Amino acid sequence: MQQSDSSPIVACTISRDVRNFDLLIEDMETALGEAWGDLGFPEAISYLKQPEAEALEFVAIAIDQTDEAHLTMIGEIITMARVRGIKVILIADDVSPAALHQLLREGADEFVPYPLPENELQAAIERLRTPDPEPAAKSTLTATAEDGVLLAVHGLAGGTGATTLAVNLAWELATVSKENAPRVCILDFSLQFGSVSTFLDLPRREAIYEMWTDTEAMDEDIFKQALLSYEDRLWVLTAPPEVLPLDLISPEDVSRVLDQARKHFDYVIVDMPTTLVMWTETVLTAAQIYFVTLEMDMRSAQNTLRLKRALKAEDLPIERLRFCVNRAPKFTDLNGKSRIKRMAESLEIGIELQLPDGGKAVSQGADHGLPLAKSAPKNPLRKEIAKLAASLHELGKSDAEAA
Repeated sequence: MQQSDSSPIVACTISRDVRNFDLLIEDMETALGEAWGDLGFPEAISYLKQPEAEALEFVAIAIDQTDEAHLTMIGEIITMARVRGIKVILIADDVSPAALHQLLREGADEFVPYPLPENELQAAIERLRTPDPEPAAKSTLTATAEDGVLLAVHGLAGGTGATTLAVNLAWELATVSKENAPRVCILDFSLQFGSVSTFLDLPRREAIYEMWTDTEAMDEDIFKQALLSYEDRLWVLTAPPEVLPLDLISPEDVSRVLDQARKHFDYVIVDMPTTLVMWTETVLTAAQIYFVTLEMDMRSAQNTLRLKRALKAEDLPIERLRFCVNRAPKFTDLNGKSRIKRMAESLEIGIELQLPDGGKAVSQGADHGLPLAKSAPKNPLRKEIAKLAASLHELGKSDAEAA
């Protein structure tokens, strides 16, 4: 291993011949000075078995199309590095998506294309050195013995898939288990143009308006009479039949409805209006998780900044937000993945859920009043929402058992 006697080695490049990656050499010298070395693939396997390797912060594995014949050996290097707690940056020049997919699944922490974009290696190193945030989700799903889990969905702009996520997440939770299936209800709080009833082909009834206009008198019977059943598995509070002003209801009204719902259901999904209203705070503070849907466009980026500023100004729990990118790029779209990463960094948010583009099947299912599980069970969007529902349910069960 080539190294300086005066500087401790904190990283090394691993490649067939580092001279094929002259820009990498320049960026490593800029970032680390002389505190790095270089290894070939066979040398790396040998070196990572030595105790000295534990001092490494990271390795930068540089590959090109020729190296695809040695993916097994490269995967072994990644695995050995991960076992020793060494971070891995994968630098690829004209490598097939299948090869990248295989190596990223082996456990590479960062991917950087070659030729290296300006300052991208330094940015990747800084991300590796940033400590992982404390996992918040483990405690956020815990509800009391009497109350169900409250999950809200808020679209940052029209057409970002908030109602699609809310309706399909509710259905997937309601059907997540054949035995002891959880009790689930979805509440449409978009009083003016809420479309949960359309997505499930349910009528809008006057009982909804009557309930909202006198929540002080609402008891268990009145609340249940306002609900509609979808196939005896999911209970729905639709939007009222008429367009109503959003300030018709107060934070106290919303609290009473949420209390009734959480008292009788294991999971309560709230489909929020895009507009911020005086009772948005009520739902945000009551929710275990507040999903926020956005897309890869300027309107979503600007609205994200506005939302963050508004919540910070009121000292509201912004940490409950979980940002979800709708119509996210496919795994093989490396440029798209890079755009998502840059968007998250520029907005200073964590994008925790990437919802794939379900295509025309999504709107067709909604037009027919069917969840994706019924209209297009193999749709990639449906599969992602089903995975989310399963993970939320498992988390909820483990929290309940721990309690």
